[in-house]
Amino acid sequence: MSFGSDEASSDDSSGDDSGDDGSSDSSSDDGGDTQDTITLGQPASLSGQWDFLQPGVSQATDAAVAHINEAGGPLDAELEVIRRDTAVDPQEARTVTSQLIENDGVSAIIGLYSSEINPLWDFLREFEVPIVTPWPGSTFLDTRGGDKGTPEDLSDDQWIWRTVVGDTVHTSGSAVYALENDLETLGVLNGTTEGERSYVEGFLSVYEDNGGTVAERVEVDIEQSSYQSALSRLFDADFDAFLVSMPQESAITALNDWSDGEYGRQPILSDPLAQQTVVDEVGSDIYGAWAGSPGQSGPNYDTFEGIYAEQDGDAEINAWTPPAWDATIVTALAIQRAGEATPEAIQRNIGPVSREGGTAVSTFAEGKEALENGEEISYQGAATPVNFTQHGNVFGSVSISIASENGFEVTNEVPADDIREFVAEGDY
Repeated sequence: MSFGSDEASSDDSSGDDSGDDGSSDSSSDDGGDTQDTITLGQPASLSGQWDFLQPGVSQATDAAVAHINEAGGPLDAELEVIRRDTAVDPQEARTVTSQLIENDGVSAIIGLYSSEINPLWDFLREFEVPIVTPWPGSTFLDTRGGDKGTPEDLSDDQWIWRTVVGDTVHTSGSAVYALENDLETLGVLNGTTEGERSYVEGFLSVYEDNGGTVAERVEVDIEQSSYQSALSRLFDADFDAFLVSMPQESAITALNDWSDGEYGRQPILSDPLAQQTVVDEVGSDIYGAWAGSPGQSGPNYDTFEGIYAEQDGDAEINAWTPPAWDATIVTALAIQRAGEATPEAIQRNIGPVSREGGTAVSTFAEGKEALENGEEISYQGAATPVNFTQHGNVFGSVSISIASENGFEVTNEVPADDIREFVAEGDY
């Protein structure tokens, strides 16, 4: 079985001999329907400010590949993933994506962050290769992506799907939780990159529409040595709680400055900050801070967790780990249903293998068997039920994690049904 090697440089190659159809070898004369190997590409944050999240995503992807190949692989071919580093830099992502598609001949992409997708939107769509990604929360994708509910018609497709709930969903849950806890006035400290701004905009949209007030908002550049000046401006205002949305390293600097300045008040953190490292670096003043993250609410989370635990590696599961499993499984099922591993065929089949109406399946093995028996299927995922909307989005619950001496521990769950009223289905 083949896994993605964690390539530190986009100049490294996987050593395969892939052609344009994502296959290293073909044993048929009818356009390559019978393949020995089918290759997917995974742009990854192996370095940079978000590299602490990648190990769980890599391990989940590799566990999914192992499971898929043990079940005979899509179309009885071996699935492999080529993983290349982008450091979540848009220009490097442009290079890596081009290399994966044009040189490595991957059939689909299972990666890319908001900070890469948004500025490269037109460039990525021009490839007409499906991107099924566990990363992006950006509200930019709320009405962009998917197949528009017409899987056979590629003319209106936008080729990008995400298996993680968007910021509109999980920030809605976090905002609802804040209001339910009588935090009616907010201060905001956020970075200026797409991901940080998107998180805040998603949160504030629901928060302000339901009676919350923003007393002060301060935007800051990342990687500063001190944020005391920004904190002084922020805490000149009167508010109940303050929301922090920054990359981890910068957030730790700001929160240490907050602790040293004894500013007090309730911290609310963006979901990537719900990490043991934040508690370890900031100390006891951070106890009681909470974050709302995409919940582990998929109907088959336990199935994923069991297979994940058997995979080599000891990476901690984070909010993007189950979506990485789902992205890999649903792409392989789309290949199986399509009967071929061309990008166009995969794009036409992502919606049909995930949406309601078919036999519910929890694994690739179940899905492959059902498809070979002539059944339609509905993949029920680990992170969410999947059930892609017309814009390629998913719904799920939101977990509220509170910081303590033991790290961030989930204490509450905001059900998906409680959030749906804040997200118009047609707009998501």
